[in-house]
Parts: sequence; C-alpha cells; structure tokens
Amino acid sequence: MRDTTVVRPKRKPDARRILFCLGFCGGGTGAYLPWAAALPEDTELAVICYPGREGRFTEEFAETWEELVQDSLSAVRSAADRPYVLFGHSLGGWMAFDLAVRIKESGGRAPDAVVVSSANSPRRQLDGHDMWPNSPRAAHSDVLLVEWMTSFGLIPQHALDDPDLREMAVDLMRADLQVRDSFRFRPGSAVDVPLQLFTGLTDEVVEPNTADHWRELAQGGFRHDVLPGSHFYTPQVWASLPGRIPALGVV
Repeated sequence: MRDTTVVRPKRKPDARRILFCLGFCGGGTGAYLPWAAALPEDTELAVICYPGREGRFTEEFAETWEELVQDSLSAVRSAADRPYVLFGHSLGGWMAFDLAVRIKESGGRAPDAVVVSSANSPRRQLDGHDMWPNSPRAAHSDVLLVEWMTSFGLIPQHALDDPDLREMAVDLMRADLQVRDSFRFRPGSAVDVPLQLFTGLTDEVVEPNTADHWRELAQGGFRHDVLPGSHFYTPQVWASLPGRIPALGVV
C-alpha cells in the first residue's frame, strides 16, 4: 500500500541516512521532490505530506499546531529506521525544531541535525513579539492571500485561472496559517544536535537578527548561511540547498 504521508520519490533501501523535509504554509511535497536527484547516493529523500493535500486530499486539514505536530511526529517515527536529518522551510522550520525537541524529550532516535530555512526563531514569541510581521494571516481576504502566494510563485497560472483550483489553494493556505498561529513556544525548548539556519539576503519575512535568536536554541552547534534571494531564495539556490547541508556529507 502506498504511503501518502511519507513520500519517497526515489527509494534507496541501502541509503545510510534519510533527509526528512517538512512543508511551508500553502505548500505540499512538490517543492522538495526534485531534490531526490541531487542528494548523495547514500541519502534518501522522505517528504512529509500534511493532511488535506495531495495523497491525503480526502482528509481534513489539521486545525491546531498540536494536531499537526503529532501527525508529523508519527510519520517521522514510522520511517526513521536509520540516521536522519530534519529540514523545514518557513512553517516547516518550526516543525523540524519542535519535532527534534519532542523526540529528545521522549528518548527517541534523535536527528543528526536540524536544518531551518527562512523562519524566525520561535523563542521570540515569549517576548510578545509578532513572529510573522510581513506575512499573511488566516483572517486576511482571499484577494490578499492570492496576492501573497502569487508573489512567491506558490500558485501556478492554471490555478489562478480556475476559480475552483484558486479557492482550493486559498483554503489550504488559510488552514496552514491558522495552524501556524496556534503554535506556542514552550520555555526551555532547545535542540542538542547541530542546528543550521538558511536565510535569504533580501527576505522581508524573516527578522534581520533572527540568527542571534536561533543560536540561543542550539546547544549542539550552530551554523548560519545567508543566501541570495528572498523568502524562497532564487530557483537556482533552492535547487542547490541539499548541497549546502554539511550533515549530508556534501559540503
């Protein structure tokens, strides 16, 4: 039976490690699938599909952060039968971090590293800080959500031209934003494995000093890479991200 939660585009039974990728608001597995061809031969790509999209389209969206993190935690645990790295972009960065924290708390197999891309440090929430000041909210209008998704290439032209597909894309984005905004940082949360942070040079969604705040959560080493482009970098940089992760043995 095909696994619709852990998507493996290129099976590698003899791979030494797994790269688990966790999605961003409004996204699915598609942005990560081309990475399968770029990974070293000893690394298998496994992309976590959240409820309500792609192979899990018939399921209801997660309504809270806790619901989504438990779903993702179950998926990672079911597939982590060898060393692995957690990668998450934007909302997925928080997910990768929270999964690593919870796995450590439960005494499970810890990741070799956590890689966070284009995400503000969740610890800033303790200061009453607006975690995503320049990104959309679930309460925003359909028009504003479509504008934001279009500006970052998150909605293809054929979906923009089809009212039903456009509505589905908006519903997906709004559901993910609702989950994101239900996240609550738990004081004391930190990871004791290497944490790598990617940020875009011109990204207005991520705070300029976010690396300082992420460093506070990294007890096992910290690395920060500033890359060309904005929230999703450039297409060329995005495609090259797997080759920029030392934990995969490619840098």
